[in-house]
Amino acid sequence: MADDFYSGIYNPDVLSCLANLSNDEVFTPPEIANQMLDLLPQELFQSPQTRFLDPACKSGIFLREIAKRLLKGLEPQIPDLQLRVDHIFQHQLYGIAITELTSLLSRRSVYCSKYPNSIYSVTAFDDAQGNIRYKRIQHQWKDGRCVFCGASQSQYDRDVTLETHAYELIHTTRPEEIFKMKFDVIIGNPPYQLDTGGAGRQAKPIYNLFVEQAKKLNPRFLSMIIPSRWFAGGMGLDNFRDSMMQDRHISKIVDFANAKDCFPQNSISGGVCYFLRERDVIGDCEFTNINSGQTNVLVRPLNEFSVLVRYNEAVSIIHKIRNIDKTSLDILISPLMPFGLSTDYRGNSAKSSSTDLTLYASNGTSYIQRSIISKGVEYIDKYKILISKTSAEHAGEPGKDGTFKVLTSSLKVINPGEICTHSYFIIGQYDNYTNANNLLSYLKTRFVRFLIHCFHESINPSQTYFYAIFNAQALLHFSSSQTLFCCRIENQYL
Repeated sequence: MADDFYSGIYNPDVLSCLANLSNDEVFTPPEIANQMLDLLPQELFQSPQTRFLDPACKSGIFLREIAKRLLKGLEPQIPDLQLRVDHIFQHQLYGIAITELTSLLSRRSVYCSKYPNSIYSVTAFDDAQGNIRYKRIQHQWKDGRCVFCGASQSQYDRDVTLETHAYELIHTTRPEEIFKMKFDVIIGNPPYQLDTGGAGRQAKPIYNLFVEQAKKLNPRFLSMIIPSRWFAGGMGLDNFRDSMMQDRHISKIVDFANAKDCFPQNSISGGVCYFLRERDVIGDCEFTNINSGQTNVLVRPLNEFSVLVRYNEAVSIIHKIRNIDKTSLDILISPLMPFGLSTDYRGNSAKSSSTDLTLYASNGTSYIQRSIISKGVEYIDKYKILISKTSAEHAGEPGKDGTFKVLTSSLKVINPGEICTHSYFIIGQYDNYTNANNLLSYLKTRFVRFLIHCFHESINPSQTYFYAIFNAQALLHFSSSQTLFCCRIENQYL
């Protein structure tokens, strides 16, 4: 009777319904946690000696799903259920919670009680933490920044009643001292970033610090789900990108170009990925693209290009481009801040003389005296392409029609006597409109936009990635056959 009653009731997994605290601390859906666990050798779940660590517990999903697999895998060796439960929870599963709240949530998910020394816990510990620890850590300040994570002292030097967000794993030089033991598997979903308190509300990536600290523990297997922005480097990620690309122990990467394919409730610019690092394996990486339900898999080296090209389909195209022995289009691209005017610079609402220049800024057009400009003077009296620093819309995610919007903002020819602020940069300098418009037509092709999307993973790309993909031969000799060749594989780009 009871079974029939409950079988007709919708009974979702509470952890799949849990709302996220923020894009910085994203809860992992159970199905994604299990996909990551599927990457591991399944015999790990049949050994009573395998030790697992989640160094960034939020919901406890990884430890809970590992426990399920161990309970089944160890049944032949430990038939008694309670003995099996006690062994798994007390000797095989370990976690470090990122906040006091998530420590309670994780213990509730794993031990069925917020306090594993209570009568409600499925296994009895002598203390209220069990093997999921939380310790309130203080940042170490120097010159207004934390020496470990770079957090702003003005933002995070807090009262004792508030969370410091000084995560234990990345606030020590000796992570092996936390549990004083070795782990076979380290797996988790670390916090992604911290507000630095800088200009424009900058956020510093910190997920890379979790990966680097986990590597110091030298587990047999390391798997984490992190933003994919590291593919192209960026703020604090260049060294991390290089180390990951050179790491021949990374055997698998599964990449979601659209983060909503992985985390439906979150917008994460540049998508997300999870990886498997195997300490005892050296070789190329099995790289999997997942985009709008389509999957593409290719085994390839990660360090083939200067950045990690995310799309497997792009690799052969880039090979062909690199084999063309022509001058790169980078000679036509201006430096950032091409005329020495900051983003917030504003001109006059009207001309004061006939020699005044027209100024393009993020708030529209205004006018500025020619004598003020001392940088980029070679561009002033030429036709050139104005291109926005912001290269993508929808926070780097596809729109409702499934297309990625690349180079859609303020891409146009501007005339002699027209300049811009740091919100834009300039490509080309021509004596006539026709040549400038030819360049504009090339930049509008799907071919160019696809390559740009391959080489940057955020809304605001580095100028370096434009250097890597533009080719001067294609500029003036771009044929319709080349257009058809590329459109077949990148039809998600305007």
